[in-house]
Amino acid sequence: MNRDKLLLRFGIVGTVIVALCCFTPVLVILLGAVGLASLTGYLDIVLLPALAIFVALTIYALYKKKHSPDKNGYNNDTKKG
Repeated sequence: MNRDKLLLRFGIVGTVIVALCCFTPVLVILLGAVGLASLTGYLDIVLLPALAIFVALTIYALYKKKHSPDKNGYNNDTKKG
């Protein structure tokens, strides 16, 4: 598997998981069910920076994928179609 594709998949999956935990009460319900509901006040301290990191990683992977040469040696942004 190409490293650019792996980086892009990792960024997108991480963004979706963290966004799901940020904007829905999934993590709050899970922490309450386990008995760790007192930690819900600290979720924003962890989840918002994680979301920013994963979004930045996805943007970087898209940029890198666009500017990397394909198997013929051509850049993807200079190809005439």
